[in-house]
Amino acid sequence: MTKGNQMILRNTTHADWPAILTLNEQSCEYLSPMDEPRLAQLASAAYYFRVVEIDGTIAGFLLGFRKGANYDSPNFLWFNSRFDDFFYVDRVVVAPEFRGQKLADRLYDDFESAAHAAGVTRITCEVNIEPPNLASLRFHERRGFREIGRQPYGDRKIVAMFARELV
Repeated sequence: MTKGNQMILRNTTHADWPAILTLNEQSCEYLSPMDEPRLAQLASAAYYFRVVEIDGTIAGFLLGFRKGANYDSPNFLWFNSRFDDFFYVDRVVVAPEFRGQKLADRLYDDFESAAHAAGVTRITCEVNIEPPNLASLRFHERRGFREIGRQPYGDRKIVAMFARELV
C-alpha cells in the first residue's frame, strides 16, 4: 500500500457482494464459480466471511467454514470426514491491483485469530495442483501448511489437501 491508504479488515455486508462476485470471477480458473444465489448460500453457512477494504475499494476477501457447516463442497466434506474440528479456507481472493501487499497474509492472520478464539487448532484448505496454482502453493507452504492428501475435483482438476496445526 502506498502511504496514506486506509486499510480496513471487516465483516462483509450485502453491499460488498457485487465486488466479491467480480473478484471471484477474476480468479475463476482457480476457484469454483459463484453467482449471487450461491454466494447467499455460502455466506449463510460460513463461520468467517471478511473483506479487506482499501480506500473504499474491496481489495480482497476470505470465506471460511468450521467443521459441521452446511456446505456441500467435496473438498470441505473430505476434511469433515477426517477431523474432529477445523477451520476451512474455502477461498481467498485478492484483486490483481492489490497483489503483493500481503493482504492474503492479513486475512489468514485474522482467520487464525478467529480459530484461536473458537478453540480450534487446525486450519485446512486445498490448492490446485492440476492445473497448478504455483502462487497459492508457495503461499501455503510459506505459512506452514503441509500436504496431507490429494483428490480429483471435477473432471479437470486435482487438488492437494493442506492442513496447518496452530500453536
